[in-house]
Amino acid sequence: MSDAPKEVGKLPSMADSLFAERRAQIHDFNFGTETAAVFDDMLDRSVPFYGEIQRMIGELASDFAADGSSIYDLGCSTANTFLSIGVHLTPDLNVKFVGVDSSGEMLQKAEQKLASARFPWPYVLNQQDLNETVHIENASVALMVLTLQFVRPLNRESLVSSLRQGMNHNGCLILVEKVLGEHSTFNRLFIDHYYEMKKRKGYSEIEIAQKREALENVLVPYRLDENLRLLRRCGFQHVDVFFKWYNFCGIVAIK
Repeated sequence: MSDAPKEVGKLPSMADSLFAERRAQIHDFNFGTETAAVFDDMLDRSVPFYGEIQRMIGELASDFAADGSSIYDLGCSTANTFLSIGVHLTPDLNVKFVGVDSSGEMLQKAEQKLASARFPWPYVLNQQDLNETVHIENASVALMVLTLQFVRPLNRESLVSSLRQGMNHNGCLILVEKVLGEHSTFNRLFIDHYYEMKKRKGYSEIEIAQKREALENVLVPYRLDENLRLLRRCGFQHVDVFFKWYNFCGIVAIK
C-alpha cells in the first residue's frame, strides 16, 4: 500500500521485440516475465490512440469516483490506468484502488510503478484468474481495459454480472475491447488498417503475423453490438460508446 504524496511518473519500458525473430513454433500468447518487461511499449505501439484512451478513462472515472468507495481494475497489468485516473482526482478524495490480474509478473511491475509515482491513494494488488469467480464491493468505478477479450466466452456474462452486483448505484463500468466488424467486409478492412498502423509504429510483417497466430486461441473478440447486449443483459441501465477506432472501442455503462 502507499500513502505518499502524489507525483505521477512512469518507469522506462523495454522495446517490444518479442516476435521479431522468426519462430519454428508459435505458442499461445501469455502475460509472463518476457511480456511484462515490454508490455508498456507493446500497448503504446499496438493499441490505437492508447494515450488518448487512457486520458478519457481518467476523465470518466473521475466523474463517477465517489468519496468512501473503491475503484477496481480487472486486468490491471502494469497499473497505467490507475496512474491515468490519479491525474484527474483530487488528492483528498477518499477512495481505495484495487487491481486484479492473473499475472504475478504484471503485478510486480504495477507495484514498482505505483511506488515510483508516489501514488497517494491506498491500493491493493491481487493475483487472480478472471475466469474464476471475482467478487467486488463498494465500487463506484470498475474497469476492464482490454481484459474481457481474454476471458473465456463462457465465463464473460457471469464475470460482468458479478461486477455489477458489487457496484454501487450509479457506479460505472468502463470497458475497452478489441472488436469484430459488423460485416465481413468491414472486419477485413478494419484489420488491414490496424496492421497498417502497427507497421507505422515499427512492427514488421513477421512480428504482426506471429503475434496474430499467438493470440488466435487466447484473444476472442466480440462484435460491438454483442458487447452492448451483454452489458444490458447483465443489468446495466445506460450504456454508451465513448471511443471507436476501426476494431477498437470504449464503452461506459451505468448501474
